[in-house]
Amino acid sequence: MGHRARKETLESNPTAPDIQELVMVAARAATEKKADELVLLDLREVASFTEFFLICTGGNTKQVQAISNEIEERLRDQAKKPLHIEGYSSGEWILLDYGDFIVHVFSVASRRFYDLERLWRDARRIDVKEYDSARSK
Repeated sequence: MGHRARKETLESNPTAPDIQELVMVAARAATEKKADELVLLDLREVASFTEFFLICTGGNTKQVQAISNEIEERLRDQAKKPLHIEGYSSGEWILLDYGDFIVHVFSVASRRFYDLERLWRDARRIDVKEYDSARSK
């Protein structure tokens, strides 16, 4: 793969369509709490510890925590609980590890500093809005 993440839509994958839907539940929850800059990275070809990263940004600590809370609540409604949560109390970078996918909710400064999109630039970048609208048809 090249050094730049490719922006693509997520195609059907027989390995785990339910995982893809759960990722979209998380993305919709983040959007409803006004998260900015949603990015979905497909890590299946470049990592073995998880399949997807959902990355988003909140404007301040309270919003970062609210986004995280909403994602956790929506996924709990789908009988999916995080295996691990990190960073909630500081609200700068909250990591919700669901095993098959990991949600990263950043403050603006932390997202810029850690720059996960650059670190995982070989991962396929998926257009969340396009994928979600295709699945809801």
